[in-house]
Amino acid sequence: MQHVFSELIEKHETSLKRDSSAFKTVGYAKLLLVALFAVSLYFVFFRGFPIAAIVIGAVELAALVALWVYHAGLHEKVDYSKGVIAICNRHLDRISGAWSDFEDGGDEFIDAEHAYACDLDIVGRKSLFQFLNTTHSWHGRQAFMRDLLHPMHSADELRNRQEAISELSDDVAFACHMEHHFSGTASDSSVQKLVSDLADRTAFIKSNAVKCVLQYAPILTFSFFVVILAAQISGLYLIGAAIMLLQTIVWIIGSRKTQDYLRAVSGMHYKLRAYGKIIDMLKERGFAAEKLKDIAARLAVADLSASQAIKELGRVSDRVNAGGNDMLHIILNVLFLWNYRCSVSYERWKLKYAHDAESWFLVMGEFESLLCFSILPSICSKTCLPDIVHSKTVAAVCIGHPLISNDDRVCNSLSCNDNIFIVSGSNMSGKTTFLRTVGINLVLGYAGGFVCADEMAISLMSIMTSMRISDDLNEGVSTFYAELKRIKNILELAKSDPDMIFLIDEVFKGTNSVDRLYGAKTVISKLDELGAIGIVTTHDLELCDLEQQFRRIKNYSFSERYENNEICFDYKMMPGKSITTNAKYLMEMVGIL
Repeated sequence: MQHVFSELIEKHETSLKRDSSAFKTVGYAKLLLVALFAVSLYFVFFRGFPIAAIVIGAVELAALVALWVYHAGLHEKVDYSKGVIAICNRHLDRISGAWSDFEDGGDEFIDAEHAYACDLDIVGRKSLFQFLNTTHSWHGRQAFMRDLLHPMHSADELRNRQEAISELSDDVAFACHMEHHFSGTASDSSVQKLVSDLADRTAFIKSNAVKCVLQYAPILTFSFFVVILAAQISGLYLIGAAIMLLQTIVWIIGSRKTQDYLRAVSGMHYKLRAYGKIIDMLKERGFAAEKLKDIAARLAVADLSASQAIKELGRVSDRVNAGGNDMLHIILNVLFLWNYRCSVSYERWKLKYAHDAESWFLVMGEFESLLCFSILPSICSKTCLPDIVHSKTVAAVCIGHPLISNDDRVCNSLSCNDNIFIVSGSNMSGKTTFLRTVGINLVLGYAGGFVCADEMAISLMSIMTSMRISDDLNEGVSTFYAELKRIKNILELAKSDPDMIFLIDEVFKGTNSVDRLYGAKTVISKLDELGAIGIVTTHDLELCDLEQQFRRIKNYSFSERYENNEICFDYKMMPGKSITTNAKYLMEMVGIL
């Protein structure tokens, strides 16, 4: 796995070294040409306009423009190589385990009431979101979050997503290439604010006649000034000054309105330029997967080109930002009523394209989310795309937890075909990790992504968990009462949705052993009656007796062994109930006994 990224890093480091050297050389050449051009200008203006100096100056100016363009291209290449190297190094961090230091864990998506997010480490620190997230755009980040926390995909849609994710995973270089360009879009909400603003079709100025005057009068005014200055018609200076004063008053009066109208598009030119490149690349790629073909097609409906539209909007934003300097801002508005002209251009763009614009950003976000899921085979030692089956099933061969490093991961197999598993075992033997392993791979599978297993088959089910239960002092809720509410929610979901799977860790651990056993047997009996499938872990070996009473219930267990007075775990799940305990040994180990 590492060699793929190492090769890309080596390739781009070679390019970076070459292009950086050329970038410096061209920079020096530009400085030299500027100096030579200055000398030519001196001869032109102070030596009687000699033809030779004019020709040489023209050649130098043309060469300077060409070098300027070439230099900008080199800068882009250098930036690209640096970006891809950084992306590959982050993937290597995912392989090595250093990914837990990544800044974005999706903390704002944490919801203690969510059916499984907190228990399965889907968002937050050291989460699946933090591990796989490669998004940079606001819409991509939101799409990735929805795919993890609120999947709504049918079986057919999942298969289409699997095909798309598989195709993207086969070309790591292209995935890194796309991630680099998405990095220019920024993950803040500025693009979302722009999209919301585009939905507002309120006319900037309702009168077409007024728009026409505001747009073309400044051009006539400027032309008038050029003529009277060139012809030195001093008698018209006063008229020109009066016209300029009138334009200044008009600009000041409408300043607040134009600034408010242009606020959403201001400062967006670099991000829109990045989106334009992304659209071009998606359209030119030539995908095989139907899902990816559809994404590309949705960016070019009939004669409406999203790429052209975004580039036009980028040019509007460029013009808005042309007056970034205060003095230049005043000059442009006094001479050309610049903000008014930009506002009219922005309004025209809205009328022409805004009704389709949101869908373009959403579809690019959808593509960026697919990229996140496509990287798992490159950073995880065993992956597969799960089969989507109709019968209520979770079955896997060598399933492992993707967030555990490749060297430390221990895998198990399971075949839960319309069953309830009661998993017993001693402390630290691997019961809870196994629950999370099953759950997190289901989340990946329901997003259409790869799972960490050699083989896996799943049916579409709602997931609900009860693992990390804590009290709430502000609400006056004890741990046991909080768990009761969670278990009740699991039962309610089982009643309303027969296609559900539950994952319960140490059921009713917050109460005494008698009540815990009675409550656990009652809950499992009801879940069996409702036809739900799932896994319950327990320390209460008496709970394992339910296997004798219910056809669908099966016992499994984790155990430990002792070597040289040390406790050893193999983290392997075996059929049957646990026959070992280690609480006394652990108490002795820490010095309690």
